[in-house]
Amino acid sequence: MSGPARTGARETAAGNGAGRVTGAVRGTLPLRVEFVRQFRRRRTLVMFGLLLALPWILVAAFALGPAPAQQSTLRLSDLATQGGLNFAAFVLSVSATLLLVVAVALFCGDTVASEASWSSLRYLLAAPVPRDRLLRQKLVVALAYSATAVVALPLMALLAGTVAFGWNDIRLPGTGETIAAATVLPRFGIVVGYALVSQLVVAALAFLLSVSTDSPLGAVGGAVGLVIVSNILQAVEALGVVREFLPTFWNTAWLDALAPELDWSGMTKGASLSVTYAAVLVALAFRRFRRKDVVS
Repeated sequence: MSGPARTGARETAAGNGAGRVTGAVRGTLPLRVEFVRQFRRRRTLVMFGLLLALPWILVAAFALGPAPAQQSTLRLSDLATQGGLNFAAFVLSVSATLLLVVAVALFCGDTVASEASWSSLRYLLAAPVPRDRLLRQKLVVALAYSATAVVALPLMALLAGTVAFGWNDIRLPGTGETIAAATVLPRFGIVVGYALVSQLVVAALAFLLSVSTDSPLGAVGGAVGLVIVSNILQAVEALGVVREFLPTFWNTAWLDALAPELDWSGMTKGASLSVTYAAVLVALAFRRFRRKDVVS
């Protein structure tokens, strides 16, 4: 074989080898495997069990407790037993500020930090799994479980409320005005969608902390702590318009979707702020992980 022919053969073989390596890398840590691994975790089963049981626990609480007293200004809690839609809105309002925050922080904050705490992270990267691919697969799975949690709770609340209190038109807090259920039901999808977007800040911060520490509890606690501090600062009226840039300021803007006239202004501002914060935090997470010493 002549010299040019041998050179071409070597280049072809090298190209085939590189192709096989690239294909092998792309086949590492498939999403299906990661979904199954995370689903089998005890914390996943416990959290989903709690989320799905909460609406039924609240139904029992309303059944055992006294009827709410008549008030001039109606709250969501006063209207919770008026029907399935009212009950679902009440459950979402009381859980969005803490329980859903804990669920999202748990799924996104535990995903990488737990691997580091078990000393299995270095072995995953030696598989070989490129760092960006590992982080991307972990993030996709964490966000998928977080989205499932945020969607599952109000849907279960809608089912529990309808079974317990019937399918009635929704009554609005404050005025007690009634809106037809057929009109509100499509808007309930907007409510759930906005709840998903508003939790992106928690998910992104928990993920950033997860790649920065080998303590899952620290990552989860840090994200939950952000929400607590933001809620405290939100109550300080002296901050003025600065409060509008807090990650939790627009969390209840989904109530505008249940108003007689649908108002997008608050939800648009809240969604824009949440997506911006989340994009920055996720970018920092990838930058931090690329430089992280996983051996130490």
